Amino acid sequence: MHASSASAPADALTTERLLLRPVRTADVPAVTRLWTDPEVRRHLGGPVTEQVVRIRQRRVVGAAGVHAVVRAPDGVLLGLVTVEPGARDGETEISYQFLPEHWGHGYAREAVAAVLDATLRDTPSVVALTQEANHPSRRLLEAVGMTHASSFVEHDARQVLYRRRR
Repeated sequence: MHASSASAPADALTTERLLLRPVRTADVPAVTRLWTDPEVRRHLGGPVTEQVVRIRQRRVVGAAGVHAVVRAPDGVLLGLVTVEPGARDGETEISYQFLPEHWGHGYAREAVAAVLDATLRDTPSVVALTQEANHPSRRLLEAVGMTHASSFVEHDARQVLYRRRR
């Protein structure tokens, strides 16, 4: 991870290609696509209802732990990486969603690795959950050093929990 550049907000992370910063009002249309795109939501329980989208739209701007992942050269929003302290049995959980047109370029792996490393400075362990059938997500979690910790059924689907300790 690189030190934040002069143009990056103080609460931002930077990587070789990305800026991870709080969500801004101008990001809301792209973020809304993350919640409503059937392909993005295939392993996340399907598109979010309109009522929930409206609530999330009001809360996401500047929300603690929600990192807008922006391609540094052109400012295009690629996705979100979210950190929720104490979310799963008291452990910090990391989650991510990226727009389909940005899949396959390593952006998610780069962003998740940066947020995971930063989070592990302040917490002893981080977990991530994905559906067993979501092989690309499982490969990403393994690539950033997380290991399979458990499997179970939740939301009518086989889930896998990954963990990385400091």
